[in-house]
Order: sequence, then C-alpha cells, then structure tokens
Amino acid sequence: MSEEVINADRPDGRQTGTGAEPAAHGHRNLGIALALICMAQLMVVLDGTIVNIALPHIKGDLGFSDASLPWVVNAYALAFGGLLLLGGRIGDILGRRKVFVIGVVLFGLASFIGGIAQSETVLLISRILQGLAAAAASPNALALITTTFPAGKERNRAMGVYAAMSGAGAAVGLILGGALTEASWRWTFFINTPIGLLVAILAFRYLGESERQTGKFDLPGAITGTVGLTSLVYGLTHAATNGWGDALTLTYILGGLALIAIFLGIEARSRHALMPFRILANRTRGISFFVMLIVGAAMFSMFYFLGIFVQSIMGYSALKTGVSFLPFSVGIVVAAQVASTLVARMDPRWIAGVGGVLVGAGMFGFSRLEVDSTYLTHLLPYILVLSFGMGLIFVPLTLTAVSGVAAEDSGVGSAVLNTVQQIGGAVGLALLGTISTSAIKDKFAELAPGLQQAAASGQSPDQIKQLQGQFTALATTHGFTRAFLWSSALAVGAGLITMIGLSIKHKDLANDGQSPVHMG
Repeated sequence: MSEEVINADRPDGRQTGTGAEPAAHGHRNLGIALALICMAQLMVVLDGTIVNIALPHIKGDLGFSDASLPWVVNAYALAFGGLLLLGGRIGDILGRRKVFVIGVVLFGLASFIGGIAQSETVLLISRILQGLAAAAASPNALALITTTFPAGKERNRAMGVYAAMSGAGAAVGLILGGALTEASWRWTFFINTPIGLLVAILAFRYLGESERQTGKFDLPGAITGTVGLTSLVYGLTHAATNGWGDALTLTYILGGLALIAIFLGIEARSRHALMPFRILANRTRGISFFVMLIVGAAMFSMFYFLGIFVQSIMGYSALKTGVSFLPFSVGIVVAAQVASTLVARMDPRWIAGVGGVLVGAGMFGFSRLEVDSTYLTHLLPYILVLSFGMGLIFVPLTLTAVSGVAAEDSGVGSAVLNTVQQIGGAVGLALLGTISTSAIKDKFAELAPGLQQAAASGQSPDQIKQLQGQFTALATTHGFTRAFLWSSALAVGAGLITMIGLSIKHKDLANDGQSPVHMG
C-alpha cells in the first residue's frame, strides 16, 4: 500500500523537514491565546462524559435499544482514538493552527447536527464527526502552546493551566451534562457550537502558526486501524442481539481482527508509521499500554452503566446524577497527588498494581447493586475506592509509557497512551455492553411467566404495567451487575499483570530524562 506524500513549503518558499518550531515572538494577549486553547480542549474532554448523563433521555427520545445505545459513546471514542495520531501528523505537515481551527469548526457543526438529530442514525453520524474533529483539534491544541508561548516561565505556566483544564474536563462534563439535560439532552450538543465557532474566529488573531514540515500521511495505517477497530466493536455489539455463533457477528469480528493485523503489518514496515514499533518494542511500555486498554474499559463502563442505573433505577434527576459522580473526580485528584509522591520512592509496579486491584474492588462492589440500593451505602464507598485506584494507575503508567523513548518520540508515546485508552474504552464497553444485554434478555425470559400469570389472574392494565416496570428494573440491574463483575475480573487481572510484568525500578524512572508527558 502506498502512502500519500505531502511536501509542505515554508511561507518564504523554502522547503523544510527539520520540524523546528518558530520562536514565539511578537505574540500579544497570551492570556486570550491560552483561554482559546483551553476552551477547545475542555470542549473535547468534557464531551467524553457530558453525554453519559443524557443517555437515558436519548434512548427514550430516539428509540435506541440496549444493544445500540453504547454506540453513542463508542462512535465518538473510536473516531477520536483511531484518528488521534493522524490528526497530530496532519497538523505537523499542514500547520497546527490550520488543522486546529478546522477541528473546532467541525466539532461545532457536528454538535449542532447531533442536537437537531431526530433519528438514531443521524445522532451516530454526528458522534463520528465529533470524534474526527476532536482528533484534529486535541493533539494540535497542546502543540500550539509551544508555537504561541515563549519557552520558559510563560510556556510552563500555560502547560500547567492546560493540564488542569484537561483534568477538570470530566468533572465539568458531569455537572454541565446534568444541568443541560434538565432542560433537554439536545443542549449537551448545542453548547459546543458557539464555543467552537468563537474559538475558530479568534484563533487566527491570537494563535501563532507552526512551521510546516515535509512528511507523509500514513493513510493506509489510519484507515485499516480505524475500520478494523470499528468492525471489531460492531461485531461484539452485534453478538448481543444475534449471538456469538451468528455468521454476521463472526464476519465482523474476524474481519476486524484481520484489518488490525494488516494495520500492524503496515506500521512495522512504514518509515512514517502513526504508531512506530520502536515505541511498542519494549516490555515496560507494552505492559503500560495494555493496562491502559483495560483501565479505559473500566472507566467507560463505570460512567455508562452507573449513569443509566442512577437515573433509571434509583430515580435521580440528571443534575443530581452529575453531582453524585463528583467524588470520582476528587478521588482521582487526591490519588494522583499520592502517586506523584510515591513514584520517587517506590517501584511503579506496586503503585499501579495496587491501583488495579482497587479498581477491581470498586467494580466488584458495583456488581452487588440491587434495585433498592442507596447512594451513601452502596455507591459512594465504591466510587471512592475505584477513583483512588484510577489515580494510582494514571501517574506511574503515564511515566512508564514513555520510559526510554527518545526525546523526539516522547510526544508520540504520549499520544499512543491516549489512543489506547480511548480504544480500550470503546472495545471494552462493546464487550461489557454485550454481556449486559445478554444477561438482561435472560433475566426477562426468566421473569416473563410472572407477567403471563398476572394477566391471567385478571389484574388491571395499570397493575400489569407496574409489574412490568419492576421486572424491567430487576432485569436491567442484573445485566449491569454482570458487566461490573466481568469488569472487576479484568481490572484485578491488569493489576496482577502490572505487579508481575512491570520490571522498571523507580530509580531508573527518575533518571530516564524524559520531560513530563501530558495525558488528556
């Protein structure tokens, strides 16, 4: 397969392949520039959580089934994660400000389409477009800080604000998602449109452009990787309604795996690979990426299933649901501070390994949920346990994922880490969603005779409807808890793999010489 070659010229007409950034001289109003970059990044980050609160309302209005509803999350995650590396490469070649602006404009327009969607198909198309736009905007937002801010104190301060904004995105998304959904779930989409257009208009005035490089777009790699993952996730989701032995299910799963194998073959041979094998060809980094796949699955499933359970079973409003998740954000922040202190004194395997076990313990707690469970007794303790485990995982694995990577590849290492987290979330949610949907169907089949007996005994339609609602709650809770049990096993397994396989010492990590890597 061939690669598309792009020879980008500098503004003065001379070609460049050095990748050197122009000095950030002459920029004024750096506060406005930073605000624009952070607004765009916040828009992208919070979109991963803001829609979770709206899922029950989207399901009711547009007629999503239990099997298809996860695609509202997965369509975004697959497009974002699958094209994230390509988005960064395109920015290097065509100009980061240009690609950033295209990304935020497309994000705003895609969000408007999602807001006016009247069908399942249109909404999912808008989510794919949002993910594609995020893949263009997000990697170039961080790179624009180096283009716009002079090295030293100003750039370091900008990086700190950017990282804080990325970290706050999940919490802001939960609260904002709840508040907007109280009015209408459509506002969780509409809010992005004016933000995206405003950022795009002001970007040309306040953000500096990067020097364009000579390079190649690894389009075969991007296409085979993204289509392969989508096919795999679709096959896993299709199994929920048609079974694992269904011919179409097997076709999509096997076809997806074949395309992923082709993608790996392309990346192994390509001189301009999106995911260079030199990044993966290390035991420490390989384990770090693998564990992040599982962590992504755990986090996506937690927000997805609990967001629906708290509203549909416990009867919380959308806003109250968003507030109920805030302890999760607090737990991650506290644990990240603890991990940052421990990583200088303790090998990362023990920090991240314990984190994995804590995530598993939290998921196991959720697997014991019942229809009459309460927040303070049955949810809050395990939200805190799980969030603390996540925080213990993120810090050491962010460091080990780029351990030993050459300075020029540190950005790629960070991007791969973000990519596998998104992809792991999508694949994991598809698998756990299928497990949940199958368990719900089985429970309904078990409870169905009760409805027939109620109808035969002459109960009124209102009584039968009430009984059906009770059976729905029982079946849904059963399906969700089955998914949480599997998620618990995966998390504990990831923790054990980390403890056994992650061999790098904390002293070696401290002497690695890598610059801090941003996650988000």
